[in-house]
Amino acid sequence: MKKITINAKIKAAREDAWAYYTNPEHIVNWNFASDDWCCPKAENDLKVGGKYLAKMEAKDGSFGFDFETTYSEVTTNESFTYGLGDRNVSVNFNNVGDQTEVIIKFDPETENPIDMQRNGRQAILNNFKKYAESK
Repeated sequence: MKKITINAKIKAAREDAWAYYTNPEHIVNWNFASDDWCCPKAENDLKVGGKYLAKMEAKDGSFGFDFETTYSEVTTNESFTYGLGDRNVSVNFNNVGDQTEVIIKFDPETENPIDMQRNGRQAILNNFKKYAESK
């Protein structure tokens, strides 16, 4: 199945965008798709074989889950790759003039429609853009 690609241009230097995207003290401020969700906890050991964990939950407490993965590739300030079972996700940070383009490519899962997966991930990335540009 074809990978899903989303992207956003961030008005920030690549090193800053990288830090906002990968540092747990920042992740908890943007890592959710809508205002009725939150990310109360994040841990990130950003190295090959390192673990990433983000606790995601509805603000009303009705639902929550832990998003956990292990990094398979990391190039500081440029890109990283991680797996979700037999699916892979790559995140790239590219200089575009005085901005940073974040490009995420991921293998779709089979439980939800492609548009729902794309829109959900894009909403989180848009939330990241809003947060990073407010710093």
